[in-house]
Amino acid sequence: MSEKKMMWSALLIAGLLCFAQDGWCETRQGDFFLSPMFGGHVFEGNQDIDNGPTYGLGLGYQFTDNWGAEAMFNYTNTDSDPGSNDYNVYPMHLDAVYNILPDQKLVPYVAAGMGAVVFDPDKGHDDTDFMVNYGAGLKYFIYENAIALRADVRHLVSFDRTQSNLLYTAGLMFNFNSEKPVPAPAVTAPVSTVAAPPMVDSDRDGVPDYKDECPNTPMGVAVDAKGCPLDSDMDGVPDYKDECPNTPKGAHVDTRGCWVIQGVLFDTDKAIIKTAYVRELDDVVTVMNNNPGLRFEIQGHTDNVGSAAYNQKLSERRASAVKGYLVKKGVKADRLTSKGFGFNHPAATNNTVEGRALNRRVEITPLF
Repeated sequence: MSEKKMMWSALLIAGLLCFAQDGWCETRQGDFFLSPMFGGHVFEGNQDIDNGPTYGLGLGYQFTDNWGAEAMFNYTNTDSDPGSNDYNVYPMHLDAVYNILPDQKLVPYVAAGMGAVVFDPDKGHDDTDFMVNYGAGLKYFIYENAIALRADVRHLVSFDRTQSNLLYTAGLMFNFNSEKPVPAPAVTAPVSTVAAPPMVDSDRDGVPDYKDECPNTPMGVAVDAKGCPLDSDMDGVPDYKDECPNTPKGAHVDTRGCWVIQGVLFDTDKAIIKTAYVRELDDVVTVMNNNPGLRFEIQGHTDNVGSAAYNQKLSERRASAVKGYLVKKGVKADRLTSKGFGFNHPAATNNTVEGRALNRRVEITPLF
């Protein structure tokens, strides 16, 4: 390469490295980049090849903000001196790239690497030479850190006959797999604050006392947002106390959450429904008609006066009597079954007159 050509190359490289301006991080670790380029290929005078346009494509990856690698391929179509071959020239090389100011909008870089250059004449055989190259360039980002204008100058040295070429190109660079940088938080003077007092949750149900509408919930009981125990069937008896879940809406329940026909109690040793209790039974018919998809079991119970066998039969007669009344009032018989439990499931104590009266009862349970 002539001294004049070398001088202009050095001046161009120096000029590319002299400019930089403040910006934000534009070249970052983890970026893939693709560069289509166009420019000129300058050949050494003794090669008898005219200078020509060159087309290039680079593909690279940033290992750190500063260091990256790039594979570059160029195609140059040339005209030779009269009487000589025209050449297609293919420089290809793998380079290490060092970004000098990766956190600027205008990023200068230097590069060096090795590869090969192929000379393909119109006549004769191809000639492939080992080649090294070095150079420098600029990347100027025009859209965040995704698209940049790029200029590049390379000195190519091939070693078959030690020839020096110059490539100068310009084009675009596209960054992929990039994320927009997050600006550093502004530094502000510390503000003294008074720590809020800890929220008190006396019953430890997860709802602080100032929101808890049902304080003193037993430990481990599931509650709603108001701090009240859940009542899935909405019968007024919370789930953790409800011995008869899934009671139909509108049914009258006792303190256990069980559907007891309120007021329909039986005299000792009797299974006769008194006229005074008809209204309560009609309410049961209404609830059943409002839930046509449900089936029910009518359950008869007694106090403990008499033998177990006798009370078993008596409880069955009481359940059957209530079932018969419901069928008479229009509830389909195939939706109802009846069963007696004797005195095996008392609702209250059998040690008092009042308790025994409560145990002479009929309950209704939905069947699922």
